[in-house]
Amino acid sequence: MSFLRRIFSSKVLPSWIILLLDIILVAVSVIVAFLLRYSFPELRETFHIQAWVTMGIALVVNLVFSRLFHTYSNVLRLSSFADVMNIFVSVTLSYITSIIIAVVIDFTAGEAYAPPISVLVIAYVITFLLMALLRMVIKSIYDIFNEDRKRTLNTFVYGTKIGGVNIAKSIRMSTTNRFHLKGFIADDPAMRGKVMMGVNVYMNDDSLLEHIRENDVQAIIVSPVKADKLKDTDIADRLLKEDVSIFLAPEVTDDWKGVKGGQTIRQVQIEDLLGRDPIKINMQKIASHLEGKRVLITGAAGSIGSEIMRQVAMFNPYQLILVDQAETPLHDIRLELKRKWSELDAPTIVADISNKQRMEDIFSIYKPEYVFHAAAYKHVPMMEDNVSEAIQNNVKGTKILADLSVKYGVSRFVMVSTDKAVNPSNVMGCSKRICEIYVQALAKKIQREKLGGTQFITTRFGNVLGSNGSVIPLFRKQIENGGPVTVTHPEIIRYFMTIPEACQLVLEAGSMGKGGEIFIFDMGEPVKILDLAKKMIRLSGRQDVKIEFTGLRHGEKLYEELLATRENTKPTSHDKIMIANVREYDFDDISDDIDALIESSYYFDSMRTVGRMKDLVPEFKSLNSPYSVLDHD
Repeated sequence: MSFLRRIFSSKVLPSWIILLLDIILVAVSVIVAFLLRYSFPELRETFHIQAWVTMGIALVVNLVFSRLFHTYSNVLRLSSFADVMNIFVSVTLSYITSIIIAVVIDFTAGEAYAPPISVLVIAYVITFLLMALLRMVIKSIYDIFNEDRKRTLNTFVYGTKIGGVNIAKSIRMSTTNRFHLKGFIADDPAMRGKVMMGVNVYMNDDSLLEHIRENDVQAIIVSPVKADKLKDTDIADRLLKEDVSIFLAPEVTDDWKGVKGGQTIRQVQIEDLLGRDPIKINMQKIASHLEGKRVLITGAAGSIGSEIMRQVAMFNPYQLILVDQAETPLHDIRLELKRKWSELDAPTIVADISNKQRMEDIFSIYKPEYVFHAAAYKHVPMMEDNVSEAIQNNVKGTKILADLSVKYGVSRFVMVSTDKAVNPSNVMGCSKRICEIYVQALAKKIQREKLGGTQFITTRFGNVLGSNGSVIPLFRKQIENGGPVTVTHPEIIRYFMTIPEACQLVLEAGSMGKGGEIFIFDMGEPVKILDLAKKMIRLSGRQDVKIEFTGLRHGEKLYEELLATRENTKPTSHDKIMIANVREYDFDDISDDIDALIESSYYFDSMRTVGRMKDLVPEFKSLNSPYSVLDHD
């Protein structure tokens, strides 16, 4: 038993064992053929002569053709129809040759020595069937010896077309035995009651959960074609409630390795369930703005800045100037650039955007033509406690960059803002609204007085799935640590979009802006954070993780403002991008006020600084914050 386990636990059965087994099967086939063809009295007369001649010819000829067709070199546990056809051709030619030899012997030595043709025909059929059966048996034995029942998951494949079938083939031929195919799920009524690859096809209807329980299914693998169904229907919720793990498969091939480009079947993440239809962007228009240009990105090591970098890199810019004050993340970006875009000139610069002299040096050396300003302090509770830093980094940094862009003739300046700038309820949101005011007022002054060609565009959107410090990475870490998952309020809701989606819209808005606009993005339907937490816990497969309510934090709203309504926006050529109708400020009126605000921040008197912020932005009403005493009636 230990010898068999050692043999069948190896990845590939030795070729000499396969050849030996095939030769034994040929001998057995000849013996059985004689037993089927002749009675016992006849065998006594012929066996000692014809049987040995027939056996010898069949063994030698089959050995020769096995060598020619390499029928023993295949990996038996991964045998396919092509391998069986190879055996069929080899065995057929072997016995045709044997029959020809038998005819020659009959003419030269006489009938007494010639192998009976009828025996060779019977042996041919038996040999082929036994060799094919051998491969099936070895595959089954291999699966038995290598199957880890504790790790193997009973699995349904969602999808019955080419993608689903290829996934099923891939997992059946996988060396890991992680998934055990138990059935298929179909949406097409025509597939009801069908059988594929030896397992049943079940409909995606009310009876599906019953079939899942009957088959003790622990995992569903979703084909790429069916991936959108997870977002558009409630199938994911139904499966998660049954403690069924959901996996997404990449495009697969008929190759036994199973997947293209080194991709693997992966477990569904919350981002897959909250994603929306792909964004369509005007690639040609964006390329015309960025190709061959010197592009500066601030906050280049952050979630948004780094994704803007990746997307801009694909448009063949002349140079990418990447600025961030976070050394280690920026170093990671530098390594990524060397790995993916080694030919691209992309200096990575550690710098603080609020350091005017440092930024002046960067502009004078690199002379950017296009600026994406994504650098900002963004965490609401942190900025409630660090008001001066919010002003010095967000407001002062933006003012320095905007002024330098005018001075050095930047063609376009695209600023990344936030939905928290809409009727702000916290210091962070108000600081970003002040940035918007300054940039928009400067743009209007330039247009009115024809002071230069710089076009200032602001983009405003909500929460980004998976960004640094966002709720999803926080929940994921809390779940990994066993909980509790902390939700501030059972009714709190937020709008979400994916990082690539947000950055594509930033690029699109940047290409369509004329200067002075604040573009806002269609954020889709809001997500209840409590439901998000519950779904992430189910996805993790953990049963012991609890949810704990911690109360709203300083400056936090229960419901974020809806960005896009017909009353507060104007449409653009892109159905997901609108222009905000906001109050416009005169540059000469607000420039001195903003300078005074920045000066005030250096006294580190939070009440005094927030008071000035409220004077600048009257709609700033603090929520759940000590600064609410400063609110204007």
